[in-house]
Amino acid sequence: MKFVKSLHILAAAVVLTTTAFGVSAQALKLGHITPPTHVWHQVSEKIATDLDKASGGKMKMAVSPLQKLGNEAQMINLMQAGAQQFGVFTVGGLSNREESLLGWSLPYVFKDVAHATRAAATPAAQEMLKRLDQHGLVGLGYTFAGMRHVLSLQPVTSAKDLANKKVRSFPSPIYNDWWTANGAAPTAMPLSEVAPSLTTKLLDAVDVDLDALVGLKFHQQAPNLTLTNHMAFPAVIVVSKKWWATRSDADRAMITKVVKDAEKWGYQTAIDADVNNLKKATADGAKVIPFDIKSFQAVGGTVRDKYTAKNPLIADFYKQAKDL
Repeated sequence: MKFVKSLHILAAAVVLTTTAFGVSAQALKLGHITPPTHVWHQVSEKIATDLDKASGGKMKMAVSPLQKLGNEAQMINLMQAGAQQFGVFTVGGLSNREESLLGWSLPYVFKDVAHATRAAATPAAQEMLKRLDQHGLVGLGYTFAGMRHVLSLQPVTSAKDLANKKVRSFPSPIYNDWWTANGAAPTAMPLSEVAPSLTTKLLDAVDVDLDALVGLKFHQQAPNLTLTNHMAFPAVIVVSKKWWATRSDADRAMITKVVKDAEKWGYQTAIDADVNNLKKATADGAKVIPFDIKSFQAVGGTVRDKYTAKNPLIADFYKQAKDL
């Protein structure tokens, strides 16, 4: 009996300690799919740090990279239930809910990351954020990774070099259409499976941004880098609508400001990272391959036309973004 009573006392002490010091189990949760070296993780950490400071320590956040809370679909379900409060999700993943976000993946619209960040302020891009509300999410801003390129086992000097080759592609219809139009075989798989699949030649190439390439060192398996620059690759910073509804107006204003500050900081960080990551990759053995860009651009218009014709907001976004 004394032993049982001691256990009860110990349990009560743990509860009191947890309440007093706020252990991580009670922290707000932010999840994303990229490695800790990635710019999206840096943006996430900045949100966590700044929110802690702005709230006077009342809002602490645990950031979970590399889909530790689940894949994007699973994390979105958690957020819809209010079990996860924050997320940084790819526009490709969110486009399964809100189709207009596919507009960000139209091929050969953006010259570089800086151009893409300017497009985030367009009315169409802001409308995309608003439309997430009907899916149980509140879109507060964007964050960017580097432009998309091709990393391959064998040098790719034109689109024809990828004929019937398996290219790890983001699981999205527009990516499938893009790579199929270029003659390749798009293959969806998690980032964690890419390196072993290159090693065993289950993959021939990867559609990748330089943040992920450097962070996960894919060039150690596939050294040939073709700078196709074919798409931008943003993510959306979201909060759970169910959780958001429980916050005061003051809390919402504070969180919105923290995210907007992190969004702006992330833009410049992504712009700088795209330059620095190329230097890191080549210094670490990646070989930049000269190539015929027109062979890739030739099918870009066809893919763009398909998606601008099927969704008016995508069409508006294309018009507003292409000449910024």
